[in-house]
Amino acid sequence: MRFCKQTGLRAEKGIVILLSVFLFSMSSFAQFSGSESVATDTVQMFNLDEVVVTASRPRFSVVSPMPAQILSGRDLERLNSFSVADAIRFFSGVQLKDYGGVGGLKTVNVRSLGSAHTAVFYDGMIISNAQNGQVDLGKFSLNNIEAIELYNGQRSSIFQPVRGFFASNTLFLRTKTPQFGNGKSFNINTTFKTGSFGLINPGILYQQKLTENLSLSGNAEWLHAHGRYKFRYHKADGYDTTAVRQNGDITALRTELTLHTQLRNSGQASLKVYFYDSERGLPGTIVANRFHHTQRQWDRNFFVHGTLNNSLFNGHNLLANVKFGSDYTRYLDSDYQMLEGALDNRYYQNEAYFSLVNQVSLSDWWNISLATDFSVQSLDANLYRFPYPTRHSYLGALSTHFSWERLDIQGSLLGGLIDEQVREHRQAESRKVFRPVISASVQPFTDLKSFRVRAFYKESFRMPTFNDLYYTFIGNSFLRPESTTQFNVGATWVHQPQAGFLRSVSVQTDAYYNRVKDKIVAMPSSNLFRWTMMNLGEVEIKGLETNANVGFLLPARIYFDLVLNYTCQKAIDITPGGTTFGDQIPYTPVHSGILTASMHWKSWQLNYSFIYTGERYSQKANIPVNYVQPWYTSDLAVIWERNMLNLPVRMTAEVNNLLNQYYDVILNFPMPGRSYRFGVSVHF
Repeated sequence: MRFCKQTGLRAEKGIVILLSVFLFSMSSFAQFSGSESVATDTVQMFNLDEVVVTASRPRFSVVSPMPAQILSGRDLERLNSFSVADAIRFFSGVQLKDYGGVGGLKTVNVRSLGSAHTAVFYDGMIISNAQNGQVDLGKFSLNNIEAIELYNGQRSSIFQPVRGFFASNTLFLRTKTPQFGNGKSFNINTTFKTGSFGLINPGILYQQKLTENLSLSGNAEWLHAHGRYKFRYHKADGYDTTAVRQNGDITALRTELTLHTQLRNSGQASLKVYFYDSERGLPGTIVANRFHHTQRQWDRNFFVHGTLNNSLFNGHNLLANVKFGSDYTRYLDSDYQMLEGALDNRYYQNEAYFSLVNQVSLSDWWNISLATDFSVQSLDANLYRFPYPTRHSYLGALSTHFSWERLDIQGSLLGGLIDEQVREHRQAESRKVFRPVISASVQPFTDLKSFRVRAFYKESFRMPTFNDLYYTFIGNSFLRPESTTQFNVGATWVHQPQAGFLRSVSVQTDAYYNRVKDKIVAMPSSNLFRWTMMNLGEVEIKGLETNANVGFLLPARIYFDLVLNYTCQKAIDITPGGTTFGDQIPYTPVHSGILTASMHWKSWQLNYSFIYTGERYSQKANIPVNYVQPWYTSDLAVIWERNMLNLPVRMTAEVNNLLNQYYDVILNFPMPGRSYRFGVSVHF
């Protein structure tokens, strides 16, 4: 694309840095070629002291008509990641909004469509927040996560809840399913992590086999950190100092209990109970030489989720989901004094959700499905003149899937009715929406089966959140809903030789065009809890993403895995007559890239990752005062795995931000410098 060639000096430096790291990594791993080792695969057997490797798996779906990026199993363990938010930094086309520290808010923005356009699913059930539309991915630990899947457009299956169709992007988190071998009836995995910022993080995963078809899984994790770290504060007038970030502490408890059962006809059912409770400080912005804030936030999330996947007759599949969730948030600001004292806001959000999907196979190559969703979301608060909104959503999707040996075609027609009611002080209205989706994947060459071309077109719709519309400090009842249109054309190729130096090559490239009408943007203000909401009018987003994965088997049987992701993206305001017409929208870099390298030798593993984010602007106007400098970080991890006393033991040592770079992901929310983390896990 032509706009990708229009690179400024700083962006060029970032690309040079990225390529330099790539060349440095290539020269570094060659120095290890004289060592004796046994290479390691993405799947490792714990009961062996030596691990055998064949080739790495591509981090994407080859046949999917929708772009899909996948991290699972050993790939997750190779990354310096503490939570789900840390892991998804390694996906292309993703901007992680990180406000710093262990307890800082972390949300994901995919292809500049906004955080609220990415639906997050946890074991097939959507994690929603009607209040602010933000899902804090820092709340989800990796201790019990088996796979993370990110789909642009939607998941490439017509057998899914309607919420998955309506979202512009979907993030699926899949927890570990109990697996019992060698006559075992239980599994226990204990973990303990500690490190910088006063981190203490113990966890336990327990799986019990009750009967041949019934098992129980329990997971608990406690997190505590004081959150203090040094940062550099620099002003345009030459003022430069180093200070310590304050009020960034967190104490959190996460527990979940899941009952799994196998049914006839290969059916499955599960019942999950989830609870999360935390208290954290909100460190706030560093402006006007103010380095300390006193705001605090309490969160309590609870949900019960039941799912049934079964078949009533040959060629039929049924998926039913039921969920009840309750969220509580308290925000305390002692600096903001009212007549009654400090500001103390409390919010109570409830949701009841039901989903039913029926799929029928009309032939070997033709499937159809009908999916229906119904949900009720309500929000109460102790605010003056609060409207107490309730939203009823009725969603449906009629889909078809044609599948031949070299061609896949999917199409869906989405319809929805959103009925909103408020108790007092405001007005609400109902909205109807109909949206089409079509996608295709084709294998153009018979002698090159691992090469496929794909494309999709999708229209989606997002209602403003309750905070967008009604929140006392930021609510804007005049906000218009967002409408998005997505185009994507891409290709995938995988090559896995059976012998030789090169063991695997996989490449995925996509060019996309998105258009957003009445885009809603949330901009941080004086602290993390107050935002300014605005409609940008129209936004045009052009992008190019490339993911490449190469695996080598060195002469001494050292396995080396290299992954390079690059994103070039231009997201501009095209509102007719707007004062910022043609300007890049806030916090969207034109260039960004990620490099990860992993080397395996016997029981040892060395992992390196490099993340680059180009120049951005903190406000709508692309003027010097709003300019945000590019940043890049290097992370390093050493992992040792071996049996001790006949128990599989895994030890890790990590250095994050190895070069001690001072940077802001969000302006005036400084990120930590160099930090350390150590962990140990024992499997019984």
